[in-house]
Amino acid sequence: MRKFAAFAFGLAVLAALAALGAGLGHRFGLWDYRFGFQLLRGAAWAGLAGALGCLAAAVWAVREHALGALLGALLGLAAGGAAFGVPWAVIERAQAAPPIHDITTDTRDPPQFVALAAARRASPNGLAYGGAAVAAQQRRAYPDIVPLALGAHPPAAFELCLEAARGLGWKIVAANPAALRIEATDRTPLFGFRDDIVIRITPLESASRIDLRSASREGRGDLGTNARRIRAFYREMARRG
Repeated sequence: MRKFAAFAFGLAVLAALAALGAGLGHRFGLWDYRFGFQLLRGAAWAGLAGALGCLAAAVWAVREHALGALLGALLGLAAGGAAFGVPWAVIERAQAAPPIHDITTDTRDPPQFVALAAARRASPNGLAYGGAAVAAQQRRAYPDIVPLALGAHPPAAFELCLEAARGLGWKIVAANPAALRIEATDRTPLFGFRDDIVIRITPLESASRIDLRSASREGRGDLGTNARRIRAFYREMARRG
């Protein structure tokens, strides 16, 4: 049983390392995200097998009063559970989100990328907005993604938006106070997908209207990432305002 416990522990740890490496490999340009997802899927099943094996080993260790074996089994159970749980959470998120990757508060006249236009054109998802079909899916899935009315004059609103973007850790690519437009990039935590953001401030007499657009450079869907990014920006604005 000790050999089985050691095998289960090793399988669980290797699965956890493979799950972590699946995303890091894409982040550092070692492979395409599609291969990364395949590796993540394989790691998930290996992690589940390792976790179940470690669970059986833990039961045996309790019966045999083998404290060292029990500790190893519990560590393996945690590693295997993580290797299975992370991909499972990704799958659940993918099923809950529409297969779109370009989210904006103004679907009729989306804010346009200028400084990031060349990078967008060179990316798999391109520069153009998807049009009415994408807008309809967004409205059904994210009815709360709407423009923000801010009780501040445009120059003050611009500075507040810039501070909020920096506070969220976005990389500012362009900040044009004359055009009242801010462009930035952000990366997802594990796979490091690059997403582009543009903020547009429109004067409203003594107030301002804030519109955002957050778009992924690759991938058909975004697992809801861009909508969550816009919500996070609005929360940051409310915290600062």
